[in-house]
Amino acid sequence: MAQLDRLLTQIIAKAGRRLELKADRKPRLELKSGETIDLLPNPLPAVMVDVLAGDVVPTELKAVWQKEGQAEFDYDLAGQSFHIRLSRYMETSQIQAEHLGPSPTPPVQLGKAAAPIEVAPPLSMARPAPAAAEVVPRETPRPGPRPGPRRTQVHPLTERLLANLLEKQGSDLHCTSHEPPLIRVHGDMLELDGFGPLDPATLLEMMEALATPNTWQRFEEHHDADFAYTYEAGGCRLRVNFFQDRVGPGMVCRVIPNQLPDPDRLGIPDPIRRLATLSKGLVLVTGPTGSGKSTTLAAIVDLANQKRKDHILTIEDPIEFVHPRKGCLVNQREVGTHTDSFKSGLRAALREDPDVVLVGEMRDLETIAIALETAATGHLVFGTLHTSSAIGTIDRIVDQFPSDRQQQIRVMLADALKCVVSQILLKRVGGGRVAALETLFITPAIANLMREGKNFQIPSAMQTGRGYGQRLMNDALVELIQARKVEPMEAYLKCPDKETFIASCKRAGIPFDLRLGEAES
Repeated sequence: MAQLDRLLTQIIAKAGRRLELKADRKPRLELKSGETIDLLPNPLPAVMVDVLAGDVVPTELKAVWQKEGQAEFDYDLAGQSFHIRLSRYMETSQIQAEHLGPSPTPPVQLGKAAAPIEVAPPLSMARPAPAAAEVVPRETPRPGPRPGPRRTQVHPLTERLLANLLEKQGSDLHCTSHEPPLIRVHGDMLELDGFGPLDPATLLEMMEALATPNTWQRFEEHHDADFAYTYEAGGCRLRVNFFQDRVGPGMVCRVIPNQLPDPDRLGIPDPIRRLATLSKGLVLVTGPTGSGKSTTLAAIVDLANQKRKDHILTIEDPIEFVHPRKGCLVNQREVGTHTDSFKSGLRAALREDPDVVLVGEMRDLETIAIALETAATGHLVFGTLHTSSAIGTIDRIVDQFPSDRQQQIRVMLADALKCVVSQILLKRVGGGRVAALETLFITPAIANLMREGKNFQIPSAMQTGRGYGQRLMNDALVELIQARKVEPMEAYLKCPDKETFIASCKRAGIPFDLRLGEAES
């Protein structure tokens, strides 16, 4: 029995006419009288709507549904016939089920599909015309964008480029007007063989075929757009950015594996893994762009999903790693699709009964303030910042606020902050990349230093508190060099504090000649 059947039986029991299921909203039943009622007390998460849609779509329409995001078919249940329309709006599934009455004789085959559609027509052309008292059905869940592409298929050139990207184990694909396509492999930009420069017209065709109508409209209006794309052929998702520069359009696609990251493969130490079991507080993962912050956070959230029985809410731009339900209920909201901004999504989160909240980026003062308030009111909050060190993260947060509020923020931060993980990615000896992690756990002594504004004394406290899991970036880099995972020069180039790094290497007996630009053997 499909899970959707339980809701369809409510249409019959309550003399309903049409059922609508949308992500992050309560299931709505429209009665024959024109009145609408809620079938459930709580909104349905986006993942649940996807599951309900996947349960009932007929086998012969699954490929069309996955590729085009549209499917329409008749469905028979307990002698009653329903007309079901599935649609996907900005990566979020939506379901509309219309009760047609008793099944005809002979009965309609379960899941019998109508021909696939390009543009969604009225719910059923075959059913009787509605009576005057009936409400005209809404055609779209939201005010729709202007007519545009429906992602009927990926552009052939895009398919070839993405296949090359995955074959060479690249992380990013860069397409720029009048330049050949490039990919990033283990941190280096490499030009793809067999592809010439991309002209703007071709690039626009590729981008338009990849985007949804709403995304394409946003790009045309603002000259940039971010969204996530499910690349079925490659078994992964893509974080896509469209932009316009002085020479024409361009796009960047970053690979996001469908499989959630494994903490063992990432080398995440036990103190960081235990962050997933905290009851409350603020945990920050920081580092420059492309340093693996999202991957580390996804691994920690997955650990929480396995070990806890709570409600996890994420606010991302866009949604990257998809977390299925394990021990926890997981709701993932996307900025621009499910909420207007990080601050509005975070403000709404306080009314959504979460236990764990993940904020994709803490970009502005208001978002940081709400995150601090959320952590102080008994929630566990994970967030990211673009800072190069744990100490710099504390300064960055305090400096966001006016001078007359900074002392108050220091006190709040000392009470709410539990850990700062600062990381950088380095080229691994033999290929691949490895992360160096600086970890600052807030002990009572360090909390007192934060309240008094004596952040310059925190590194000394970290050196004497290694039993708590404290680790400076220089120590992490030296450990990687001694384990022969990273070359000394690579560590030197990526290290944020080069003078103290050289001193740390000398104390550890690691010689290398900076004048030659390479490590001594």
